[in-house]
Amino acid sequence: MKKNRDKEDCFIVEGDKIGKECMRSIPDDIGLIGCIAEVENLVPKNLHDKSFILSPKEFERVSRLKTPNKLLIVIKKPSIISFNSEKKFIILENIQDPGNLGTIIRTADWFGIEQIVCSPECADVFNSKTLQASMGSFLRVTVHYKELTSFLEHTECNVTGALLDGEPLKDDSMKKSNAIMLGNEGQGISKSLEKFCNNPVKIPGHGGAESLNVSVAASILMYEWTKK
Repeated sequence: MKKNRDKEDCFIVEGDKIGKECMRSIPDDIGLIGCIAEVENLVPKNLHDKSFILSPKEFERVSRLKTPNKLLIVIKKPSIISFNSEKKFIILENIQDPGNLGTIIRTADWFGIEQIVCSPECADVFNSKTLQASMGSFLRVTVHYKELTSFLEHTECNVTGALLDGEPLKDDSMKKSNAIMLGNEGQGISKSLEKFCNNPVKIPGHGGAESLNVSVAASILMYEWTKK
């Protein structure tokens, strides 16, 4: 739970792929490694003193996932890198689904975007589902939690906002923007934050679907934003 992660200042990742990336990238931040015997060979020698073997039954008891993996790592929360307004960033308001947040983090990493600013109501970056969906990209994308009205009032930025009444997205729609804003899965960007969207856009559709998933919309906007 988040209160336990905050209290202990650590979080848990599960899975072979994400686990190997953490052991390679941030070995000094790793506290404990638990695994079943068949994947013990994945643990590098420099981390053997922090690892222990669990039986499959024991692993099921400690896993946070419905379908447990074979490797679990307890990691100290990293120090937050200072926000840099000179770099491109994504603004997320009240994104509730940890899977959506994790997918947006992964996509941002793919497109070379290193910063995401979330409202306090967004899903927790260290939630196990967020981490799984990010596929290790949380190691390269810094997520800041800020009160967005105050943040936007004090940050110089040109924001492209995903709004239903925005202008249809075109090739040059985002060339002057240094930030993208997306809102809650059901409600979109709130009225109180719409005023900060200098460049309101919408993604044109040609089928019968009512809307796009927020992580899909984010992917389309990031592609258009970063393409040469």
